[in-house]
Amino acid sequence: MQLSLILFLSSIRKKLRLFSDADYFINMKVSAFTFIKNGQILGYPFLQSIQSILEIVDEFVINVGESEDNTLELIRAISSSKIRIIESKWNDVMQDRGYVYGQQKMIAQFNCTGDWAFYIEGDEVYHEKDLEKIKNSMQINLNNPEVEALVFDFNHFYGNANSVLNSPGWYRTEARIIKNSLRSYSPDSLFWLVLGSNKKGRYPKAKHTGVSCFHYGWVRSEYQMNLKVKQVQKYWGNKTNKIEYSQMDQEIVKEFKGVHPEIMKDWLNNEIGIYQTDSSYKLTNKQKKHRLMIKFENFFNIELSKKHYKLLN
Repeated sequence: MQLSLILFLSSIRKKLRLFSDADYFINMKVSAFTFIKNGQILGYPFLQSIQSILEIVDEFVINVGESEDNTLELIRAISSSKIRIIESKWNDVMQDRGYVYGQQKMIAQFNCTGDWAFYIEGDEVYHEKDLEKIKNSMQINLNNPEVEALVFDFNHFYGNANSVLNSPGWYRTEARIIKNSLRSYSPDSLFWLVLGSNKKGRYPKAKHTGVSCFHYGWVRSEYQMNLKVKQVQKYWGNKTNKIEYSQMDQEIVKEFKGVHPEIMKDWLNNEIGIYQTDSSYKLTNKQKKHRLMIKFENFFNIELSKKHYKLLN
């Protein structure tokens, strides 16, 4: 009799635990968000970007700036009730250190209603094989108050789809998901600051997802890249410098040995081999510094690229 009672209570406990776990998973809400302007003209794979994570989010807030192309119409044509579009007009007077990009990013983020806010830029794509791992990372860390953000590795494709850049001068990791309950903001769209007080921000405390983001911004045509740079520099108050892909340190151009996301197959050119830079190119002082940093990394087995988060063990 006593044994039967113990077995009965044990089965009830298991059922309650399963119910609790299921309730935990059901209650998690994920918001994705982005901002885009002239995405078509500037050669962003923004449609592929949006669709690459649409499956694992509950809503996708897209801030579409007033454009000179069909960016808005193309986004409207995506068949999903998850997408919520905000139309905005950029402040062309704001030309201080890219702050307008921070403004546009936060317009989208401030309209997110999920537990997590998943930021994705218009030239970033995630692999279909990694979606479940990303979602699990959010589920596991949802109720951990120490974890404020989630971090990804980055594949920076350069020149063609077979080549990636590996240098401390190109961020190797970055936080792209943040808890929506935090008092956070982005000063120039590049990273987040968490407001512990009203006067001073800090980088969020983060866990790594174990997943890589595929960054295709430097694979678009040089013409489109220079149009993009012209727009960007306008809001940074800087002089526009012409981009030539060949003007790069060949030593940091590495072969990509992985597989691209299926959604990118039709967007990418079928080029063969690693991208070859100009053999007569003279390194800048900054690139020479990065070469020295790479030597330190290899010798001491450390990683020296900039981090906009505090990684938790």
